[in-house]
Amino acid sequence: MVRVAAGPFAPGHLGELTQQVPFEMIDTVLAQTCCVQRRVRDLPSRVVVYLLLGGCLFAGLGYRQVWQRLVAGLEGLAVADPSEAALTKARARVGPQPLRALFDLLRGPAASMAGPVRWRGLLVCAIDGTTLFVADSAANLARFSKQRGGRTGGSSYPMVRLVTIMACGTRSVMDAVFGPITSGETTYAKDLLARLPAGVLLLADRNFAAGHLLKIVTDCQAHLLVRAKTGRGAPKLPVLHRCPDGSYRSVFGGQSVRVIDAEIRIATKTGTVTGVYRLITTLLDTDTYPATAILRLYHERWEIETAYLEITSSILGGRVLRARTPAGVDQEIHALLVTYQILRTAMTDATNSEPGVDPDRASFSIALHVARDQVVHATGVIAGTVIDLVGRIGRLVLDDLLPQRRLRVNARTVKRAISKYNARGPNIDRRTYTATISLNILAGPALTTSLDP
Repeated sequence: MVRVAAGPFAPGHLGELTQQVPFEMIDTVLAQTCCVQRRVRDLPSRVVVYLLLGGCLFAGLGYRQVWQRLVAGLEGLAVADPSEAALTKARARVGPQPLRALFDLLRGPAASMAGPVRWRGLLVCAIDGTTLFVADSAANLARFSKQRGGRTGGSSYPMVRLVTIMACGTRSVMDAVFGPITSGETTYAKDLLARLPAGVLLLADRNFAAGHLLKIVTDCQAHLLVRAKTGRGAPKLPVLHRCPDGSYRSVFGGQSVRVIDAEIRIATKTGTVTGVYRLITTLLDTDTYPATAILRLYHERWEIETAYLEITSSILGGRVLRARTPAGVDQEIHALLVTYQILRTAMTDATNSEPGVDPDRASFSIALHVARDQVVHATGVIAGTVIDLVGRIGRLVLDDLLPQRRLRVNARTVKRAISKYNARGPNIDRRTYTATISLNILAGPALTTSLDP
């Protein structure tokens, strides 16, 4: 027999994930945002919030089909059978505010006892952006634009730019902002960086190597490790002092920084590829933060790329968001971020229960599919007297951990061509190879005797 809320609140659950977002939490954000229903209907506001989160677990279904999964395990209980129109009106009535408040409540680093989440006392995070497609409606087009240009003439759907800061290791969302693609990643990054907590080491790619962004980070008592261009358009970084580890002190955006020039050589059985990296960091102490250790740490920036793959591919399956209004898009994206966050929290709880297990080894796909099953069966909705932090989701994740990450590389090629005709072009080697990586700190440019232009 399942244990759920009583009466019309019974369909309001998320299976075992309800323990990550319990009834009391949902009721609190609804009260704070003044979105509690005036009278109890077939679709109370709390139930609608769980419907929106369930819609992210079942992104390929319409909300009517999502509702059927929420009530599938409630056999014997008198539950409502709302129409598609009723579900649409209920979502509009609740609005985006409760989902925003719920995300603000849940965002932040999931606690982990393993993995490179903390490095030498600093919380390691990464910042980057991605894009999502939204429904091609008149209301959305008034707010979000389509991408122009390209051989295919641009995108078929309006697009949203999403920029997040994620904790490396657990891949939990620290903060997020989104809006039209007419604004770039660095524009959105200003708001995120201004809210950055102290004690964070932020990893970023070349797009974020800007002096004004670095100043925002340092003003928050945080640190930055960013890759910089080395060719045309590269920032001017005068050599003020050479450090014993091969890096050198410089100034960037009015801030004191260290610069690390390094040659990275990747050898596979097909040959050797060599590239030159230039990293800028506010970590000035060479004894605590040696150049070679910083170089190796920078690879963790790819954690955020994997997280975006989990959101756009594993959860959404490359699909267009359902909402046909900007308010609905706001609501749906916050629901998506909340759903991703609670899945990540459940996974981290599981890996924390096994000492020495890196959170990287937890399979997101397994957690997602098990969570879907728990919704359909309506199991684990209400916790027992003894709290099970691992739960069914965690046990199945631990039963099938991913292998330890191997050092492998793959050329950046199109895995699946958009056009079948392009797929018939020249043969491209898409295989992954075991690699050996060697690092060589370069001497850098000559010592600068004056900062005058």
